[in-house]
Amino acid sequence: MASERITLTVPGPEGDREVGLSSPNRMLWPEVGITKHELAEYMIAVSVPFLTANGDRPVSLERYPDSVAGESFFSKNPPKGAPAYVESVTVTYNSGRRHPQLVLTETAAVLWAVQMNTVVFHPWASLAGDTDNPVELRIDLDPQPGTDFADAVVAAHGLREVLREAGLEPWIKTSGNRGLHVFCPIEPTHEFLDVRHAVIAAARELERRMPDLVTTNWWKEERGERIFVDFNQANRDRTMAGAYSPRALATATVSTPVTWDELDEVDPASFTVRSIPERLSVTGDPWAGLLDRRGRIDVLLEWWQRDQDAGLGELPFPPEFPKMPGEPPRVQPSRARKPDA
Repeated sequence: MASERITLTVPGPEGDREVGLSSPNRMLWPEVGITKHELAEYMIAVSVPFLTANGDRPVSLERYPDSVAGESFFSKNPPKGAPAYVESVTVTYNSGRRHPQLVLTETAAVLWAVQMNTVVFHPWASLAGDTDNPVELRIDLDPQPGTDFADAVVAAHGLREVLREAGLEPWIKTSGNRGLHVFCPIEPTHEFLDVRHAVIAAARELERRMPDLVTTNWWKEERGERIFVDFNQANRDRTMAGAYSPRALATATVSTPVTWDELDEVDPASFTVRSIPERLSVTGDPWAGLLDRRGRIDVLLEWWQRDQDAGLGELPFPPEFPKMPGEPPRVQPSRARKPDA
């Protein structure tokens, strides 16, 4: 028996497009009863702010063939048979390999991704026109065991002060889970490694000011009950859930832009696939115009060099990266060989 299939009609740059959706009644979020069809309708409802934040850039798709309780895999490259409106751009990965990566530029392309069982969208920090130089400085504030979202809020306010002192204007969103994501629009004048160093400089400055609350320690055994400032999310081909992207969590939470004024009262659990369309209709998009005024990372790079001169060197890279210049040994401190007594 052929699987059930419906057709959705959405506006496009050249008129309406029709996008097929198979298995529309399959439960993607069984605990809250959200189907694949409801996810598609959500993506239509938020398509304008979603594409403003995540479109026209390389994107990785986190796909769930069954439900969010099942197995998943990532898609980066456009598959054979993808419609012409699903675009791609050739990017360079950390290995030096070059390959086409998906780019979403219109609502139909987003719905195609939903048809391909995408739940979470992971956009790069750079645009398709210049994939090597980010237009955003991104910092992930990740609560560790013993800390919670409220602690991340305190850290975020401190980070905002640091970034403003460096001449940048931070924007913020929930991660869709326990943490917060801080973005600063920047001019695309530096490649990913420079931006990573700028993030490390800001993270170290925040750590100096809030040593009991935040940490830059890469190894979990050294973090303690503090908020981890994840500097490695600034690397090439390392991404986080995009603005207005659902998360693969039981309650269908969404990574949601918020204003700094409302941050202290935010309940991230209240931002879901079902609640965000109404929020947008009432409050609008807090991230509208994010890229209109871009700052520079020059001051942060001066701080990076200052710390280098003071003896603070490179920090560890993710395990899938090639060995990087100046990087400390990639070995868990408790397993490192101790020098002879």
